[in-house]
Amino acid sequence: APPAPPHYRRGPRRGGAPGTRAACAPRPRPGGAAFRALIALAAATGVGIECAHGDVPVVLSFFTVWSNILVAVVLGAGAVRAWTRRPPPPALWTGGALLCVAVVGLVFHLVLDNEASEFNQVAEIARLTGPRAVANQLLHTVTPIGTALDFLLLTAPGALRWRHAAQWLAAPGLYLVFALVRGALVSPATPTRYPYPFLDVTVHGYAGVLTNAVVLGAAFYVLGLAIVGLDRIRPAPRSPEYRISSQRARGLK
Repeated sequence: APPAPPHYRRGPRRGGAPGTRAACAPRPRPGGAAFRALIALAAATGVGIECAHGDVPVVLSFFTVWSNILVAVVLGAGAVRAWTRRPPPPALWTGGALLCVAVVGLVFHLVLDNEASEFNQVAEIARLTGPRAVANQLLHTVTPIGTALDFLLLTAPGALRWRHAAQWLAAPGLYLVFALVRGALVSPATPTRYPYPFLDVTVHGYAGVLTNAVVLGAAFYVLGLAIVGLDRIRPAPRSPEYRISSQRARGLK
């Protein structure tokens, strides 16, 4: 029988020479995996600090915390998959995590930490010190920027679909229902009855809150479309060593 082609030949199981199966085993991508793991760790650390220094049920009532938990899970899984050279998490999840945490960063810096905003909480934010101040920066600044850099620099383009922008609205929609139901159930004297001022039914009424929600939902959708559009026109990352998703994995991302 003719000899087997070179890529089917079996070399020694141990200590094989170059060209054996062991030598051809795929190598992990430490650069991309490490960066994604750091962002996941930042999100988890911020949530952990908030839980350690606050009332856990109250901490878990904020969309910021929901979004950062999503980032920790999705990017953490992405880091493991990058290290083991497996396909990245589905684009629906990675893009959704990016959208949610991007909205967290934008709303915080443009609305809550902005003195010109009707809903600003500048005084409350200025009183944060120590670990709480660190957590505030991790959750509202570090993870949004880090997740955006991961998307732009470490993932292959073309995986997102236009329908994803509408599907991602499920996350803020679910949170809106949660916030309104929680606000209706807890005591009116609870200071954190409504986690965000634009969701405060006692101030704006249900009609006003729903109007605010529609405006924010429209902003979510437009930003989602922008993310999908950017994904379709951006160039591929230059270095395959640090890229987390390969060109062949586009359809699986």
